[in-house]
Amino acid sequence: MEPISVALLAALAGGAGGELGQQIWTGLATLVKRPFRRGQVESRQVPMLSSGEAELVELQQAPWDATRAQALTSALAVRASVDAEFSAGLQQWSEQANLVKTGDGDVHNTISGGSQHGPVLQGRDFSGLTFTTSPPPPASGDAAGPARD
Repeated sequence: MEPISVALLAALAGGAGGELGQQIWTGLATLVKRPFRRGQVESRQVPMLSSGEAELVELQQAPWDATRAQALTSALAVRASVDAEFSAGLQQWSEQANLVKTGDGDVHNTISGGSQHGPVLQGRDFSGLTFTTSPPPPASGDAAGPARD
């Protein structure tokens, strides 16, 4: 399973995503509060591990703190590695959480001012594009015409 994004956890703890974000955050809290199950490993063979509950509360108190978000991500990953039921629940939660718009990677395009000549491309993360367009038409009233040598 991919680690849970530090940015996503911080955004959700800070209230991003509105009502849906709040529901997703509550879902994580509910998941973390479930009893800790260690699968086939005997509890005396596994050192004391965090359930993630303390890290969740700490991040909620200071959602801008990347160190707290990283601590929660680490606690979730460690718990998922020894608790198969938690791992399955965390995977399900992660799929739902990725539907929340946190503002990460948003694009805001604005075109203003005078006339534009040619196509306008708006978006994000373009690569390998080639444009073959005609040059803009001469401005009206341009009596000089083309330059001569």
